[in-house]
Amino acid sequence: MEVVATKLHAGGKFGGGSYVATGGLHGVGLSVVNALSSRMDIDVDRAPTQQGLSFQRGVPGVFAGDGPTAAFTAQSGLTRKGKRVAKGKTGTRIQFWPDRQIFTKDAGIELEGLPGRARQTSYIVPGLELVINDQRGPEAICEKFLHEGGISEFADFLSQGEPVTDILRLQGMDTFTETVPLLDDKGHMTPQEVERELTVDVALRWSNTYDTHVKSFVNVIATPKGGTHVSGFESAITSTFNDVMRSAKVLKVNDDNVIKDDVLEGMTGVVTVRLAEPQFEGQTKEILGTPAARNVVRKVVAAELKDFLTSTKRAEKAQAKLVMEKVVGASKTRIAAKQHKETQRRKNALESSALPAKLADCRSADNERTELFIVEGDSALGTAKFARDSEYRALLPIRGKILNVQKASVGDMLKNTECASIIRVVGAGSGRTFDLESARYGRIIFMADADSDGSHIRCLLATLFFKYMPELLKEGRVYTAVPPLHRIELTNPKKGMEKYVYTYSDDELHRRLAELKKKNVRWKEPPAALQGPR
Repeated sequence: MEVVATKLHAGGKFGGGSYVATGGLHGVGLSVVNALSSRMDIDVDRAPTQQGLSFQRGVPGVFAGDGPTAAFTAQSGLTRKGKRVAKGKTGTRIQFWPDRQIFTKDAGIELEGLPGRARQTSYIVPGLELVINDQRGPEAICEKFLHEGGISEFADFLSQGEPVTDILRLQGMDTFTETVPLLDDKGHMTPQEVERELTVDVALRWSNTYDTHVKSFVNVIATPKGGTHVSGFESAITSTFNDVMRSAKVLKVNDDNVIKDDVLEGMTGVVTVRLAEPQFEGQTKEILGTPAARNVVRKVVAAELKDFLTSTKRAEKAQAKLVMEKVVGASKTRIAAKQHKETQRRKNALESSALPAKLADCRSADNERTELFIVEGDSALGTAKFARDSEYRALLPIRGKILNVQKASVGDMLKNTECASIIRVVGAGSGRTFDLESARYGRIIFMADADSDGSHIRCLLATLFFKYMPELLKEGRVYTAVPPLHRIELTNPKKGMEKYVYTYSDDELHRRLAELKKKNVRWKEPPAALQGPR
C-alpha cells in the first residue's frame, strides 16, 4: 500500500498479471494526488479486520484525530482499525484533503466533468455502479450510474432520430505479436516478442438523421481523437458495404464506390477495444497508436458486419436492405452536390476569366471524365468538333508553335497569348499558386500533326506544363494523341478489311504496302500524307 501511494511506476498492473487490460500507463496517478494532499487516508476492508494507512504530504503515518490539522506521527506500515470484516467482502476507501500550501484559498473541486465521465465508464463496464455524492451545499446531491446493457445502451443513449436498424453488436478477438523491451536476468533492457490478445466490441445503429456520432475507447479510456482502432473500423465498414452492395447489385457496374462519409451518415457507434499495455500518442491518451489494432478491428468488424448485411433472417434482411439504400442515397446526394458545385465553379470561371472565344467547352463538370484537347489551328478545331463527344470533350485551338517558356521569363510567358489562354482554360493557376483541385478538366491531351512541326509543338506544350503546371504531369493527367502519318486508300479491299489503312512511320508504310501487294490488294497512288488530325 505504501509503495503504491508514494512511488512512481508502482501500480498493480506492473506486477505481471494483475490486470488483463488497464487504463494507466506510468503508475503516477495516486502518487501525485498523495503528494498534493495535506492528508490522505486509505482504508482497506479485507477479512478478518479493517486496516488503514494515512499520509501527510506524501509521508506515511498516523493522525491522532479527524481532518488534516490533527496531530500526525510519521510511521510505516498498516494500522488495524479494529472493525471486523466478513469473509469474502473487500473494498477500498480513499479520502484526501487538497494541500492549501499548494492550492489557493478560493480553489474548489469542480464536478462538471465527473457525471459525464461516470456515465461513460458505467456503459463501458456493465454492472459497475458509480455514485457521485456532493454534500457541500445545504442539500446533498447524489447521482448514481449503472448500466447492465453496456455499450448497447450507450449507443441507444447517443442515437438520435428514427432508427433504421436495431443496435448491432460486432464482437471478436484476435492475437498479434508485439516487440517490447523487457528486463533480462542481467538487468538489461532487451527487445522480446510478446503475444498480445486484443478484444473488439462495437455497438452500431443507423437512424434517419444525417449526423454521425462515434465514440471510441481503449480499455476504459476515451480516445476522442480516434486512433488505429477507429481507422480500422472506418476502413472495414466502407470496404464491406462496397463489397456486399456490389455482390447484391445494389451498386451498378457504372456506379462509383461509396465512401466513408456515405456509410457514416446517420450512424451512431461505440468502438471499444481491450488490450494489455496500449500505446498512445501523447500523455493525454487521446489517440491510440498501437499499429496492430487497425488490422484486428478491421478483420473483426468486416466479418461481423458482412454477416449482418448478407443475413437471410427476415428482420435482419429487411434492416440490411434499408441501411444499404440509405448509404446509396447518401452517395448519390454527395455526387449530385459535387457536380452542382463543379458546374457553379465552371460557370464562375467562365464569367470571371474571359476565356478564349475559340474554346469549344464541354457540357459536363465531372472531372473524372472531362478532357481538354489542345489542337493545332482552326482547321483541326473544325475537324475535331465533328469527331468529339461534346458532353465530355473540350477543344482549344492554338496558332502553331507557342513560346518556348524554358528560355523566357514569367512576364513574357504571361504576355504570350497562347500560353495565357492555356493557363486560363485549365483554370488552376500556375507556378506557386497552382491548385490541382481547381483544374477544370480531368485530362489534358495535346493533338498535333505527325510531322516534325507537330512534334515541336508537342514539345513546347509539354515544356509549358512541366515548368508551370507540373502537378498535372505528376498525377498522370497530361497525354499526347498519336496521329497517323499516312493514309492508304484501298481500291479493292477484301472481306474484313477497312477501306483506309493508317501508318505511323515511313518504315511502317513500306512494310504495309509490301503486305498489301503480296495479298494482291490495290490502292490509290500515291498514299496521302495526312494534314492535321483525323
